[in-house]
Amino acid sequence: MKISGNITFNFKNEKDAKLIYDSLEVDNENYLESEIESNEINYKITSKSLGSFLTTADDLIASEIVSEKIIENTKN
Repeated sequence: MKISGNITFNFKNEKDAKLIYDSLEVDNENYLESEIESNEINYKITSKSLGSFLTTADDLIASEIVSEKIIENTKN
């Protein structure tokens, strides 16, 4: 069985989107497809099992949250 899904993150501006995209791309390489468009990052996750799909999605979301918090804290 093959499972696939998309996750899109929207940011306040292109600069934040680019910073987070660049930060996450190193970990995401070979695991999922990604593209950045203006202030959005789009991810496509494809997996052979539901467990693997959910783990990848969870890791992606957790990493994005940490990256966003780092950006917010460095601006202050």
